[in-house]
Amino acid sequence: MFAHTRAMVAAAAHAFIVGRKVAGVFDHSARRDLRIAAESRGDQLQGFDGDRGAKFSGTLPELYDAGEDAFISMEIDGEKVRGHDRTTSHSYMAQVTDRLVQLYDYGEDAWFTFDIRSTESGHGYREAAPEESRSE
Repeated sequence: MFAHTRAMVAAAAHAFIVGRKVAGVFDHSARRDLRIAAESRGDQLQGFDGDRGAKFSGTLPELYDAGEDAFISMEIDGEKVRGHDRTTSHSYMAQVTDRLVQLYDYGEDAWFTFDIRSTESGHGYREAAPEESRSE
């Protein structure tokens, strides 16, 4: 999968499973913040990748990435998702927690980790330790 597709899938999976609006994603492998937003209502998703200027949306089990003109399947089972990226023909699986998505890309044979920023959480990606001075 492309790096931006993995990040988009992570945001979508988090929006569906946790049920909060996604306001940003930190990609650990790229070591950078990504301007990705996503919101789900039932089995429908609306999202925007600000770094690519591309919308993504869909109704489960199919999501559409307008930037790639491509479809990604996504099946949800509790806190886990599985699916297939039709652009690269890579399958993936992911585990979602309150602020983190860990995604395994079978085509890359590797794990990727994403911290998720939520609009409702009132905090950044991770709770800063008291001695840290982080600006959000």
